[in-house]
Formats: sequence, structure tokens, C-alpha cells
Amino acid sequence: MIQLMFIVILSEMALILAFLFRTPFRKLVILGLDQIKRGRGPIVVKTVAGTVLVALMTSVYSIIKIKNSRIDKAAIVSPTDQVLMVKHLLEATLMGCSLFLALMIDRLHHYIRELRIRRKSMETIKKQNRGSEDGKASSLDEIKALENEIATSRTRLKQLESEIETKTKDVHTAESNVLALRKQSEGFLLEYDRLLEENQNLKNQLKSLDRKMSRSGSKKDS
Repeated sequence: MIQLMFIVILSEMALILAFLFRTPFRKLVILGLDQIKRGRGPIVVKTVAGTVLVALMTSVYSIIKIKNSRIDKAAIVSPTDQVLMVKHLLEATLMGCSLFLALMIDRLHHYIRELRIRRKSMETIKKQNRGSEDGKASSLDEIKALENEIATSRTRLKQLESEIETKTKDVHTAESNVLALRKQSEGFLLEYDRLLEENQNLKNQLKSLDRKMSRSGSKKDS
């Protein structure tokens, strides 16, 4: 389960990195997501996300249950419970990161599509402005109408430019979040290795205790 979540997170991070750079792979990713969002794709994605969310809530419930059992018994948690609690905590963290990255991929895809639509609209408006400026009208009424149209188009251009700046800031924010999540995932990998080592040490300690108990029992029998 943990290894699968690491693979999912790394795949999602690779998709986000593909969004951030203009490469042929970026176009393939956008086309693939466009296809996924058509037909039954959204239903399947929502089903998978709901399943992961249920698993996340189950892990959180298990952590709370272990802590409550510790409070009820007023005793130190056994090594087995400690390992289980850490395992559930790591799984919950990985599933939360996976859901967050999936949401970020969806938002990045949406913003990139919006930017492409806005740019096409700007190009169309600029062509209309050039045609309007090149074509000189003979009457004053036509000149006034063209001036009003140009003023409206320029206002629209300014609005589109401000929207593009806002979307660009969102993309930069998403890039900083990706870098932060990359560092966090590296920390999770180190923590996972440390927990595996502690788990092995705990197993060795339990084996040594079992040997001592068996030796003391054999001495009493003799």
C-alpha cells in the first residue's frame, strides 16, 4: 500500500512538471486529460478519489482508536501498536498528498485551457482592431462607430491581460507548492526508512526478550 502510494505521488508530480514546461509531452498530457474529462471519465475519477478518501478516513480512525486505547488502559503503548500507529499515519499522509496533487493537476489543466482560450480571444480582437484601423470609413458616423468599437476592444484587451497576469501568478504559486511537496515527499522517504529500521530493532528486541524468557523458564523447570 505504501509503495503504491509513493508511485502514485511520483506519477502525479511528473504530470505537474510536464504542465510547467512547454514540451510535446505537455500537449499529450493535456489531450489525455481532455479525454479523461469526457464521457464516464469524471465518474471513474470521482469513484477512485472517494475510495482513497474512505481509506484515508479509515487510517485516521485507526490512529484515534490506538490513542484512545492507550488512554483507557493508562499504560504505555506496546511496540506493535506504535508500529501500527506510525504505519497508519504514514498511509494517511501519503493519501492526503495524493488527493492534494490530483486536485492541483485538475486546477493546472483548467488554468492552462483558460489561458489558451484567452490568448486566442486576444489574437482575434487584435486582428479586428487592425482591420478596423486599416479600413477608413467615408462618413463621420462610421468613423465614430469604429472608434467606439476600438475603445471597447482595448478595454477588453486590458481585462484579458489582467486575467492572464492573475492566471500566471496562480501557476507560479502552483510551482512553489510543487517544490514544497517534493521536499516533503523526500522527508517522508527518509522517515519511512527510519521507521523500517526502528521496526527491525523492535523485532530484534522482542526476539531477545523471548529467548531470555525461554531460558529462565527452562532453568526453573530444572
